[in-house]
Amino acid sequence: MATNPMLNEAAFKRAQESVRAVQPMTLQGTINKTFLLLFICVIGGMLTWTHYQSWAGYLWPIAIVGFVMALITSFKPAAAPVTAPLYALAEGLFLGIISAMYNAQFQGIVFNAVAVTVLVFFVMLFVYRTGIIRVTRGLAVGIFSATAAILLLYVGSWILSLFGVSTAYLTSSSPLSIGISVVVCGVAAFNFLLDFHFIDQMTGHYAAPKYMEWYAGFGLLVTLVWLYVEILNLLGKLQRR
Repeated sequence: MATNPMLNEAAFKRAQESVRAVQPMTLQGTINKTFLLLFICVIGGMLTWTHYQSWAGYLWPIAIVGFVMALITSFKPAAAPVTAPLYALAEGLFLGIISAMYNAQFQGIVFNAVAVTVLVFFVMLFVYRTGIIRVTRGLAVGIFSATAAILLLYVGSWILSLFGVSTAYLTSSSPLSIGISVVVCGVAAFNFLLDFHFIDQMTGHYAAPKYMEWYAGFGLLVTLVWLYVEILNLLGKLQRR
């Protein structure tokens, strides 16, 4: 069972049924594709980082393009070799603008956020590989439920903001807001365990075609971007105190 909605067993099963390639999806191949997508994301971020004020007006159009690419990839995994890199580029452009805005307020915050994100990623990979934390059904259900609750919290807060209701519990630097951010960062980090486990299971039990490495790498990138944004937001709140 996968927490990441981009990584679902049904997609792997459908791909398995139609596979004709000699080379199947592998865990190492998935890791390689993930780092390639991350590289594309970083390149996109560098493009907007230096001239973020000029790009600021395109922030939401870029976000929409990324969202559309994510939808296409999730519903049509065979398109992942094309749509996943496009998603990574759009996310990079978006993150470059957001990161530069934060850095203009708090010098050095982006470097710290990137460092913490990378550290958490490799710590969770180490924890998974060594079996320090085993992915059980109970753990999977718990993290899935927590992730769904966070999604509902964000959607609900966005709807409330449209009616002028204060959502300071998410945006302020109060202890409650910081506590919520810490919990969200923790849930995002634990999503990596489920992502690693799910990909491991799929590559071990299903002969998925090679393009599914792009699909799985895309799912991991979604979690990675989510964690980075949450850590950046948390560090910003701490700086404002």
